[in-house]
Amino acid sequence: MMNAKYILKNTFGYDQFRQPQEEVISCLVSGRDALVLMPTGGGKSLCFQIPALLRNGCGVVISPLIALMQDQVSALLGFGVKAVFLNSTLGLDQIQEIERDLRDGNIDLLYIAPERLVQARTMALLEEIEISLFAIDEAHCVSQWGHDFRSDYLALDLLHIRFPKVPRIALTATADTRTREEIIARLRLENAGQFLAGFDRPNIRYNITLKDNPRNQLLRFLKSEHQGDAGIIYCLSRKKTEETASWLQGQGFNALPYHAGLGAEIRSIHQARFLREEGLIIVATIAFGMGIDKPDVRFVVHLDLPKTVESYYQETGRAGRDGLAADAWMVYGLQDVIKLRQMLDRSEGSEAFKRLEQHRLNAMLGLCEITTCRRHALLHYFEETSSEHCGNCDTCLEPVESWDGTEAARKALSVVYRTDQRFGVNYLVDVLMGSGNSRVKQFGHDQLSVFGIGSDLEINQWRSVFRQLIARAYISVDLEGFGGLKLESKCRPLLVGDESLNLRLDPKKKNVRQQTKQKLPEDIDMATWEALRNCRRELADKQGVPPYVVFHDSTLQAMADSMPSNIDEFGDLPGVGQRKKEKYGPVFLALISNL
Repeated sequence: MMNAKYILKNTFGYDQFRQPQEEVISCLVSGRDALVLMPTGGGKSLCFQIPALLRNGCGVVISPLIALMQDQVSALLGFGVKAVFLNSTLGLDQIQEIERDLRDGNIDLLYIAPERLVQARTMALLEEIEISLFAIDEAHCVSQWGHDFRSDYLALDLLHIRFPKVPRIALTATADTRTREEIIARLRLENAGQFLAGFDRPNIRYNITLKDNPRNQLLRFLKSEHQGDAGIIYCLSRKKTEETASWLQGQGFNALPYHAGLGAEIRSIHQARFLREEGLIIVATIAFGMGIDKPDVRFVVHLDLPKTVESYYQETGRAGRDGLAADAWMVYGLQDVIKLRQMLDRSEGSEAFKRLEQHRLNAMLGLCEITTCRRHALLHYFEETSSEHCGNCDTCLEPVESWDGTEAARKALSVVYRTDQRFGVNYLVDVLMGSGNSRVKQFGHDQLSVFGIGSDLEINQWRSVFRQLIARAYISVDLEGFGGLKLESKCRPLLVGDESLNLRLDPKKKNVRQQTKQKLPEDIDMATWEALRNCRRELADKQGVPPYVVFHDSTLQAMADSMPSNIDEFGDLPGVGQRKKEKYGPVFLALISNL
């Protein structure tokens, strides 16, 4: 482990391991398998990169997306590590050269997709060379119950069969108990050391609010808190991604769309621009996910409700990978719930799969509707204990009011029943409010006992009651018909008076409160900061890599704070290994001496 610490400092520029990196590395170096669950940005890559450098042979990393492996190889090359990838972007000559280097023992780390790994040519090549370890990144892709299932991952148990003496490490940031069990079973990791570092990302501020003119809400959020920052905006449909990106461009933001319907070349260009440019916003469907390894994403926005808590956690995890303050901001509404349930009902999955996905959607709705700490609820979903007040989510910073909605809920359930469970929310609210419109009279519902019994609440309050009853599965939406509401068996105790119900009090319309965070220390000299950023950008442009491959923002902040005057002081900065010290030290020291 002394050698491991030497590599940590001299190659990667860090003084200390994070938990449980040291234990994982020790496990692999000794030849044992490992399963690692660590939050995004927690340092999973070092868990296999350092053992691959310590053990004899080449480390083989199975990675699900071309963009992800290319990005990681670029970063490793910047640290002086001999890393390569094999994928469809390479020509035959390039592939043959890499194969020669592998046979000659000149490669430290090989990144490869699961589809190529299992090909006969690849397996024959791997059996010719010495392999230090196999790393299976994004291991939750092996789970058929997971949110990013990849059938090609199912063949990866052959590594255990064909290379029984080579240690394997499976890594993921998102896996509940069921998914972890499936990873262990499918990858034959029953005897592996298990390292669960937890799911908490304390630097991310969670904020979930109701839709109320979403574009205006988004515009206020971006202008008040993230002007000029890089971020990701997730939408449910391809059409909405393009419309939102176009609208943002019209508002003066540098924004691009990304979805599976765009040509491969356009997707590649947009993703490359996002990685290399500063302050660019990608508006995307979930097709834009695992391939992102950009540390300075300052916000992730959801303009539509995610399908599951796992998806929400995975997507918001793209924010703040550098450990600095970031936002996970979402707006949602009743139509999101209806749309997702329609999609689920029309899916080709089995009834068991649909029931599980319905359960997961309900959990996502529950996270939206709670009145207590969001982070506590999110971590509880992944069976992790935490403080009941995190101090960095909307419900902690601005506690949500609740009210006794028992009587209102009974009225809402009654009007659903009395109108034969055939009508949608707007019509039912008309009946409760005693509206004299022609449609209510046409059906004779102005003669019902429930007509006009809801005049004590406003229209939006009644819509909130129905939304929360749907979210809590007291009533459901008829997806086969015209969106009529139906009673569920769960509602009976509430209707007969055996149960009470507290509901979330939706806030009145108001401007979004500006976040009180500071992205930079208050005493930082902004002229120095911008000069360091410009220097980093110029170096990155010359090399054709993203700026963070040169240095993360945290390294520049430390540089601006300490203003090193010699090469040794420069080498003591976080994120400065031996290679970067030699490569970039003279450039930045020359700049600092002239400031």
